[in-house]
Amino acid sequence: MGAAVAIAFLGGLIAGSFLTVVGHRVPRGESIVGPRSRCTTCGAQIAAYDNVPVVSWVLLRGHARCCGESISARYPLTELGVGALYAATVAVLWGEGGGEVALGLVFVTMLVAVTLTDLEERIIPNKILLVAAVLGAAIAALADPGSLPERAIAAAAAGGLLFAAALAYPRGMGLGDVKLAATMGLFLGRDVGPAILVALLAGSLAGLAMIARDGAAARKRAIPFGPFLALGGVVGLLAGDQMVSWYLGTF
Repeated sequence: MGAAVAIAFLGGLIAGSFLTVVGHRVPRGESIVGPRSRCTTCGAQIAAYDNVPVVSWVLLRGHARCCGESISARYPLTELGVGALYAATVAVLWGEGGGEVALGLVFVTMLVAVTLTDLEERIIPNKILLVAAVLGAAIAALADPGSLPERAIAAAAAGGLLFAAALAYPRGMGLGDVKLAATMGLFLGRDVGPAILVALLAGSLAGLAMIARDGAAARKRAIPFGPFLALGGVVGLLAGDQMVSWYLGTF
């Protein structure tokens, strides 16, 4: 398994580099296939040797070769983060079969993509959710068709819960969050419960921290909820089954 985890980490670095492109282009309606990556400051095309995940950023000392402008650290951090998520997914799900591993990798890829778009543009693109949902349903149908009813119920329950929250407090919850929660239910099944709980707790703690720091002014400032859902999704994927089993065994 060690070799598989190492390969997953390297694959995650490459996927992370691609996801930074997705996060930048999809909200703007641009193609993710072409043209090749360009400097966001001067528009010069980035050479392949300057586009190696993490390594190029380190060798360039965080500055573009073409114009010398600073390159945000979010690029290598995203690449390393996706590499770590891929490695963790393979390590945790390896014993559950290739289908579960494939579902997990697609799932974390989607979570990172929507986190980037929500943080940058305050939007969770339908295109990303739709592609992930189609892939997830197809993989589940091939690897574990018996799980599809549970996944459908979980998707409806998670989406319905957040839809009710959006109706009650539209300023704090958007329809993009609702659709993301439903997609998470499709991937996680019953484990979406702990995922939503973690997301709500994390979002609440972040809101309280902002109020403690900024006072009443924080109440007028909206923060994207997608990243908190993504955090909950990762917890649900890697530890949700244990959390559900503990809850059922305790109560």
